[in-house]
Amino acid sequence: MTSPLPSSSAAPVLDLAPVVPVVVLEDAADAVPLARALVAGGLPAIEVTLRTPAALDAIREISRSVPEAVVGAGTVITPEQVTACGAAGARFLVSPGWTDVLLTAMRASGLPFLPGVSTTSEVVALLERGVREMKFFPAQAAGGTAYLRSLAGPLPQARFCPTGGIGPDNAPDYLSLPNVVCVGGSWMIPAEAVAARDWLRIEGLARTASYLRAAGGTCR
Repeated sequence: MTSPLPSSSAAPVLDLAPVVPVVVLEDAADAVPLARALVAGGLPAIEVTLRTPAALDAIREISRSVPEAVVGAGTVITPEQVTACGAAGARFLVSPGWTDVLLTAMRASGLPFLPGVSTTSEVVALLERGVREMKFFPAQAAGGTAYLRSLAGPLPQARFCPTGGIGPDNAPDYLSLPNVVCVGGSWMIPAEAVAARDWLRIEGLARTASYLRAAGGTCR
């Protein structure tokens, strides 16, 4: 199993690139070439969501065969999934929301973790527990850039990776916010490109996404 990143803080993962690709794979055989394409395009942090039966195998294959990728597990909602993802080689964990039970399991794993929030109270509760990096989900439905901008004043210590409804048109708006470190999205992984195994197209889309930092975002 690949060694975890050195801190349970997700900051080292979020600082790698302005975009974290959110990957849903139906076939684990696509995992390695897809990961290689994303890394070649400048997006090394890859979130493989636990939405399909192939997810754990996909994480395992990327961990074994693409060491330059920082592969993580998304849609983690139970302590059992935390354990399974760690065993498969995940190097970080992402949840759509959180409970104390899930937070305890993620912290105990020793892996960097990114718990999901959509309200101010959830943000304050995580800050009380020493967590500064959070996933803002579902970003567009939960208030988008206006909501996040309103949090920057009273809660400047919180840093967000917004995910949900984000694409190339609105990603720069999110990245321009002082409390947004990066965004999550899947627009650089179109389903038809994966089905056609058009890894060069995905690499090109990933490279364009990796330039968003230089295009005006404040991702640090």
